Amino acid sequence: MEIDATAGALGTLRGHVARANPVWKAHRPDAEAMAVFQGPQCYITPAYYATKAATGKVVPTWNYATVHAHGPLRVIEDAAWLRRFVEQLTDRHEATRPAGEVPWQVSDAPEAFIETMIQAIVGIELPIARLEGKWKVSQNRPDEDRAGVVAGLEVGDPMQRAMAELVRERVP
Repeated sequence: MEIDATAGALGTLRGHVARANPVWKAHRPDAEAMAVFQGPQCYITPAYYATKAATGKVVPTWNYATVHAHGPLRVIEDAAWLRRFVEQLTDRHEATRPAGEVPWQVSDAPEAFIETMIQAIVGIELPIARLEGKWKVSQNRPDEDRAGVVAGLEVGDPMQRAMAELVRERVP
């Protein structure tokens, strides 16, 4: 999904799903839909905590960050809208290709093929009426424990490094 921050007070999410996906068929215009976005999440070992050596009174935990976007779901079956949206998504993602590589464009594929692919998807739009965010990023731990979490996670995989950055933002 992409967000259009200029559409609506909190923005509007836009995306598409396979026509075979029941999510677009099951929606009710009078009901609120929810899009869930998960940020970094990972296991936190007590070994990261200075408190472990000092008192031993520690247990493992799980750190996470998530956002829920709520609003009415609109279904879009207009082929021209879908084509523009797919071109926009493609252009944005292809722009990140390494320098010197030619970005792929929707127009690179045969037109009849693209028309068939467009018929296989349905657009969805969610004007955001309400946002809820929640995170647990070791904010309940003393400064020295948070520093230990950062040190332990920043040498890990990309998810752990992302969590280390969130925890680091909370360390004075």
